[in-house]
Amino acid sequence: MTDRYAVMGNPVAHSKSPRIHTLFARQTGQDMDYTAIRVEPAGLASAVGEFHANGGRGLNITVPFKEDAWALAVQRSERAELAGAVNTLVLDAAGKHFGDNTDGVGLVRDLTLNHGCALTGKRLLLVGAGGAAQGVIEPLLTEHPALLVVANRTAAKAVALARRFCGLGRIEGCGLDGPDGQSFDVIINATAASLSGTVPALPASVVSADTWCYDMMYGDEPTAFVRWGRERGAAHSVDGLGMLVEQAAESFYLWRDVRPDTGPVIAELRNQ
Repeated sequence: MTDRYAVMGNPVAHSKSPRIHTLFARQTGQDMDYTAIRVEPAGLASAVGEFHANGGRGLNITVPFKEDAWALAVQRSERAELAGAVNTLVLDAAGKHFGDNTDGVGLVRDLTLNHGCALTGKRLLLVGAGGAAQGVIEPLLTEHPALLVVANRTAAKAVALARRFCGLGRIEGCGLDGPDGQSFDVIINATAASLSGTVPALPASVVSADTWCYDMMYGDEPTAFVRWGRERGAAHSVDGLGMLVEQAAESFYLWRDVRPDTGPVIAELRNQ
């Protein structure tokens, strides 16, 4: 019997996850089917329940449901527990679903291995304080940056995140205008603003000629944040397609106990 997997989110029609996992399955000889399912607001629990009842084995969870998925998981990995957000569910036959967060691993692997962007000793700016941001803070701090600043439209939420993770490294929280007058080596957009073609209102000072701009979103064309970085003279401005593939590979490993080769999959998606 073919095992069923899916990604749930809203919006989700643009997701490349079905293509990625199909390529992983073909590469590793796994018998599985992977689809995209749009979930209405506040509807994640019922959607997961229905998918599980129909034989589903595992799920990826994308915006805006990562914190809801954390609450649904009966068991959670240490990194998911700390993040307060889940992007991967392993569906248990008895309903004791296991939740993990592979976003941070995917982000760090894409930046450091695929793009050659050093994080150790660097000044990092993480934009946003939602589930996507929460999932990457611990892995970013594990790289030992000089400073990680979390900037969010609601400053209090960013400050609260900084307090939660302060034991792992030097981290500060502020509003979007908080970094005014400062520049950063790496700026990571963890908001969903690019999905609507907008960019968070950051001060112009944050970008220098040596800055990496990284959008965790992706698209067939450069995202609004990628264009924003290029227009301001950033040394590099890239999207999160590689992160998507890398975090998917980690999810695939959790489900199938097989680790796919991400390089050919990233190359094929780029070529398309």
